[in-house]
Amino acid sequence: MPKNLLPLLFSLVLAPLLHAAEPYHFLKEIPVGGDTGWDCLNVDSSAQRLYVSHGTKVVVVDLAKDAVAGEVTNTPGVHALVPAPEFGRGMATCGKEDRAAMVDLKTLQIVSKLPTGGNPDVAIYEPGQKEFYSFNGRGQSATVIDAQSAQVVATIPLGGKPEFAQAAAAAGLVFVNLEDKNEVAVIDVKTRAVIHRWPIAPGEAASGLALDAAHHRLFLGCDNHLLAMLDATSGKVLATVPLGEGVDGCAFDPATQLVFGSCGDGATTIAREDGDTLTPVQLLKTEKGARTMAIDPATHKIYLPSAKFEAPAPGQRRGKMIPGTFKIMVFGTDK
Repeated sequence: MPKNLLPLLFSLVLAPLLHAAEPYHFLKEIPVGGDTGWDCLNVDSSAQRLYVSHGTKVVVVDLAKDAVAGEVTNTPGVHALVPAPEFGRGMATCGKEDRAAMVDLKTLQIVSKLPTGGNPDVAIYEPGQKEFYSFNGRGQSATVIDAQSAQVVATIPLGGKPEFAQAAAAAGLVFVNLEDKNEVAVIDVKTRAVIHRWPIAPGEAASGLALDAAHHRLFLGCDNHLLAMLDATSGKVLATVPLGEGVDGCAFDPATQLVFGSCGDGATTIAREDGDTLTPVQLLKTEKGARTMAIDPATHKIYLPSAKFEAPAPGQRRGKMIPGTFKIMVFGTDK
């Protein structure tokens, strides 16, 4: 089946069947403002904070008040900020500087900047070794930074363009999508080396990545309109469900076993994991441009950034962003 027919199949056949049991709905918007773009966002449940990359800064949202509480500035081309709560420190990837910024989470001040590979993009904190990983798009590498000493300890060649990643601390592994290779690379956190490369067919060009550590499942948001589930011990593709256009983010809620794939076309696919099966349960309407997301496992709320855009000019895919309209949409299961 041609891949461009998959979203149509989902909307015409599957979506009507799911409508009666839709668990998620819109709750509110958190206004942010500004006129620059965005990328990744990360939740720190323990601190009730959401860190949102936004142009040259990181916006910090207080999740207890659903309001902006501060910002981290001087992070040109920032893609992500990931916290290491045990050290009161975070790391932000400054894509236009080829550097990672170490941030004091109490004061929101940058305490140092460290060199990375070209175009540091997505980042994670690996709690087993207590290290940050910066995944460098142009450098096709991962820069490993000790969270306590704030020093670079390794550079790992990946052999492809990395996208989202996940850490499985109990297994001592880090998983990362290699978008241009249609692979998942598996990194041993002790040897700091790639030990497996798993093909993701029938998926292609995966971006978003989520992990069910307890049941050893990976969830990949693939550019050819598929949400794929892989066995995280063997790399075997176990199941797929249809996705919309322009997927970027994925998330997993261990309490509900729900998987989320957010798409820029204005919809988030929600599916349920059950052993080796993946079953669609909802096509959640969001807004165009809401392609990245984060989940708070403590409240089960999901957060998606978006903005309003002018009508596109002839030949353009998307119009200019309307200043002041950037926001965070909040969806949940409570009434």
